[in-house]
Amino acid sequence: MPKPRLVYLSLVLALIVAVLALRVADPQPIARLRLLVFDSYQWLSARTFDPDLPVRIVDIDDESLRRIGQWPWPRTKLAALTARLAEMGAAAVAFDIVLSEPDSTDPAEVVKRLPMTEVTADLLGRLASLPSPDRALAEALERVPSVLGFIAVNEVNATRPASRAGFASAGDDPRLFVPRYGGAVVSLPLLEERAKGLGALNWVPEYDQIVRRLPVLVRLGDDLLPAFAAEALRVAQGAGTYVVKASGASGEVAFGRNTGITDIRVGRVTVPTDANGQMWLRFTKSDPRRFVSAASILDGNVAPSEIEGRIVLIGTSAAGLFDLRTTPLDASVAGVEVHAQAIEQMLLGTHLRRPDFATGAELAFLALSCALLAFAVYVTGAAQSALLGATFLIVAATASWIAYRSYGWLFDPVYPTAAQTLVYMVTTVYLYLLTERERNRVRNAFSHYMAPSLVEELAVHPDKLKLGGEMREVTLMFADVRGFTSISERLDAGQVTQFLNRLLTPLTDSITAHRGTIDKYMGDGIMAFWNAPLDDPEHERNAARAALAMLADLEALNREWEAEAKARGEEHVPVRIGIGLNTAVCCVGNLGSQHRFDYSVIGDGVNLAARLEGQCKTYGVPAIAGESTAEKVPDLAFLEIDLLSVVGKTTAVRIYALLGDESRRKSEDFVKLKTAHMALLAAYRSRRFDEAERLLAAARALDGGALAKVYDLYADRIHAFQMVPPPADWDGRASAEHK
Repeated sequence: MPKPRLVYLSLVLALIVAVLALRVADPQPIARLRLLVFDSYQWLSARTFDPDLPVRIVDIDDESLRRIGQWPWPRTKLAALTARLAEMGAAAVAFDIVLSEPDSTDPAEVVKRLPMTEVTADLLGRLASLPSPDRALAEALERVPSVLGFIAVNEVNATRPASRAGFASAGDDPRLFVPRYGGAVVSLPLLEERAKGLGALNWVPEYDQIVRRLPVLVRLGDDLLPAFAAEALRVAQGAGTYVVKASGASGEVAFGRNTGITDIRVGRVTVPTDANGQMWLRFTKSDPRRFVSAASILDGNVAPSEIEGRIVLIGTSAAGLFDLRTTPLDASVAGVEVHAQAIEQMLLGTHLRRPDFATGAELAFLALSCALLAFAVYVTGAAQSALLGATFLIVAATASWIAYRSYGWLFDPVYPTAAQTLVYMVTTVYLYLLTERERNRVRNAFSHYMAPSLVEELAVHPDKLKLGGEMREVTLMFADVRGFTSISERLDAGQVTQFLNRLLTPLTDSITAHRGTIDKYMGDGIMAFWNAPLDDPEHERNAARAALAMLADLEALNREWEAEAKARGEEHVPVRIGIGLNTAVCCVGNLGSQHRFDYSVIGDGVNLAARLEGQCKTYGVPAIAGESTAEKVPDLAFLEIDLLSVVGKTTAVRIYALLGDESRRKSEDFVKLKTAHMALLAAYRSRRFDEAERLLAAARALDGGALAKVYDLYADRIHAFQMVPPPADWDGRASAEHK
């Protein structure tokens, strides 16, 4: 079965690869969210309109239509309007209009609609000599730097505008990237021939029909042609060539890929673009100060300063002519104003752009932040990692906003945010399910060994449990019923089971109540340990206090059994237990086979604890602890009773009887007893056996019977050594005769 960490790593890598691939594919929903954020930036920090900018719109507005007549106007009116603008010193006049049909008021066109008779034939000859309105407009266009618009169409046709500009490129061929069309709708050849420039009026619609970008170049067949706004700016400057910089050019790092156009130079103005040669528009709110009514120009009611030296765009805001557009800031503006704002932006240089490194930077941030977030979820959990996720979101939003405000760069904060949220949710849910499974496993594994509070603590913090075995210091306990064989002989099988359950239940409760872990039951015995699987800084104290509690439990049980025996008219035989305690470094973990194992502990310290429990019978005390346990709990009533070589060990260990708790340790009786007892041991181990005999009598008098068997042992030893002294290398130790 794969390790959880490896599965989690694979899950995270798969998530990151998926979100990166989705971003590279950039489906419509993701692009829409990004555009909405960029729109909101413009709402928060729109460009401010400067009325001194050299751009004006001569507006064929509703008032002009009312005063001059319905559209289309006679070309003589447009010629008069153009001538008037030339007189006022316009730097360029650009028509946001396609004049693709002859003027309907042209005499030649009128005659064509008349029935052919002798009268009309004569009339045709006379009308032919009258001046043509289209020619009048053409002559007016020739007297001023003028630009006409055309509309590129997807349908293939042979119509091509006669471009007045040249194109130079650095890097990859720009024709690979700019919007491509099959044909065009153009103005009359007579008019095109006189105009100084021709520009495409197209814009590439977004999904919501909001104008956000405007092409600077378009492609018709194999030909590059300028857009309307760029051409008006070129003509106004008197420039002749567009310079297009694309991937592969000097200074542009594309790593061998055709990444697209980076900027287009229009005369003295450089316009940064996206890869397709479109400029991002940084709008102002629609402002009436941009507009001058066409009727007012013709009437001579406009100050020359409004026109002189300016690029003048002729277009319409009249609702009935349907040249209205939606921008991020306005629900409805005249289409000609979009071109005017584009020219203003080119002149100011306050561009918006997606730097060529933007997508790469976003992908790098996306991958790094998602990886760190997933790592944080794994290490710190959902709550704390949520703070890191929130930090990433704030960083992405703040960096995107600062880039917009300071440099006009458009960085997407939305998709990284969405991707991080997805990674956070998926990893959190996965780890939650994994944690719940682990908690249930821990609960099932330890519910029979530990107190419920400890089981829940392990379930909440399974990291505290290291399975498979580890070396750590533990305090071990062995407890066994004295004379169980004789007890069981008086009982049948059911009564034996009932007796053991009644005995072991409170003893177990006392162990688990003091943070102990039950290792196993061995008939009438219990093996337990402390400081595993959970850390317990006071494991020696908790084990000793558990032993005292078990002895108190047994006394309470004996009183119950005595009362029950008396009620039955039977003699009660008190039940006694022996407890061995030892602290040592042992191997703790899941031990056994691949098919069956237990959470247990093994090591030399375990054997010593078992031997000490067996010595309780020899010394006649209920609980014996090794030196490593007793010395760690000096405030309990421990009393050293011997230096003993147990079976299976060559090194002697100091063993201690556990006689009571802290209050017993502080009592005057125990202090006197300990003083006399330690004097006895000192004399005995120094071979002063006569003195030891006197001290033994004094200690026995202070004991009250708890150490009666201990003192009987020492009396026998002293007497034996008085008769036959021990060898010269004797150090006071005794050897255990049984386990």
